[in-house]
Order: sequence, then C-alpha cells, then structure tokens
Amino acid sequence: MPAHTPAPNDPFGLLSRVLYRDDDVIVLDKPAGIAVHKGPKGGPVLEDGFAALAFGRPDRPALAHRLDKDTSGCLVLGRHRAALAALGHLFATGAVDKTYWAVVRGGPPDDTGSIDAPLAKRDERRGWFMIVDPRGQPSRTGWRVLGRGPGVAWLELTPFTGRTHQLRVHSAHAGFPILGDPIYGRAPANGPRLHLHARAITMPARGRRAAVTVTAPVPEHMRAALAVCGYRGDADAARAAELGG
Repeated sequence: MPAHTPAPNDPFGLLSRVLYRDDDVIVLDKPAGIAVHKGPKGGPVLEDGFAALAFGRPDRPALAHRLDKDTSGCLVLGRHRAALAALGHLFATGAVDKTYWAVVRGGPPDDTGSIDAPLAKRDERRGWFMIVDPRGQPSRTGWRVLGRGPGVAWLELTPFTGRTHQLRVHSAHAGFPILGDPIYGRAPANGPRLHLHARAITMPARGRRAAVTVTAPVPEHMRAALAVCGYRGDADAARAAELGG
C-alpha cells in the first residue's frame, strides 16, 4: 500500500488515495478522523482537497454521498453535474451496494442476522444524534460474523437503508457496540479510534459501463483488532469471501 504523502496542491494526499476513476466517478479511500464537508464547528474538511482530483476537468468533483468523520474507506465522488445527478438517484434508490467492516465489543451469538429498528433524531438541536424510536424512519442492517476474538468480533455490515449513524446505533442497540465509538458505544474519548470501515462499494452498470466493485484496504488503526479476530490480510479475506465465509 503506497504512502499517502501530501503535496502543496493536495493537502490530504488524496491523489494517492484514488481507488477507482472513470469519466464520471472517483472512488476515494477516505482517511478516518476528518469530516467530508463543512459543519458548524468549522475546521479543515476533505472537500477542501478535491481541487487536486479534477484531472484536467474545469470543475472539481463533489460528494455523491457521505461518510462519518471517523469512518474510513470507500467514498464516491461525481466528476460533473450529470454524474452527480445519476449517482444521487442510484444512492437514493438503494441501487448502490455498500459493505462495511467493523470490530465490535462482545458480538452476536449467531453468525448471521439483521437488525430492524426505526431511527429518529434525538432532538433537532443535535440533528446528527440518532436514537431507536418506534416513530422513526424504518431502518435495517444486515450482519455477518467474519471472525471472533476474546471479547470482540469482526463483522461485515450491510446497510439496507441509509440513515445517519445507522450502523453505529444499530450495533449498540443490538448489544455489540462498535469498538472506539464514544457516542453510542460509551468508549472513552481518548480511547481507540472508531473501528468502522467502508470496505467495499458496488455500483451498477451505467450506460455502456459495466457494474464495478471497489474495495478499500484496511486502515492501520483497525489491523490489530482484526488480527485478534483472525484477519490475516486482504488475500485471505478475498479467499474467505469467495467461499462465503
């Protein structure tokens, strides 16, 4: 994996984080710990570096969806207005398949399952803070255990809906909060980083372009916990996926 070295016109080293590029789409390996867009608290955001990803176009790319500040992995950008509109439709209709990896505390007793729990904002003043609420929006997450270790488990998570913080809230609600989550998992603020990674994304065929699956490498901060659960590198993970376990 190449080093992500920043340059003056590429402050976040995004050029070395491009996982996929065509005429319409760029998929980035988003680093953990930086917000993708401006928020009320200000500070640097990933969008500030998108000018480095124009690749000869007059306009820089823009976000087709979002990832939480502390989530790493596959982030999709549209390279022009028509592409953004098309991608927006694909995400809104659930045509884009998203796969996340997480290390959780404890773990589910079974090897596969799903969580159906409606989600709502706790209050309008903290619009990003979500709770399970029977009056909320329908929300569903699928999960599969990929490995287990002492007190932790390595899960593949599939969001069938796209609510704010859905995977984090659902995991905590089900009794296995994501490692390093100080909001929903009650992890200490100075503890390990959030162990949630947007591992892969599959976009359907677009015009003459075939469907494509893009995979993001495991971030450094998750490697030790994954190894405890049996992860031995991406080659072993690929073979396990082919075998269905």
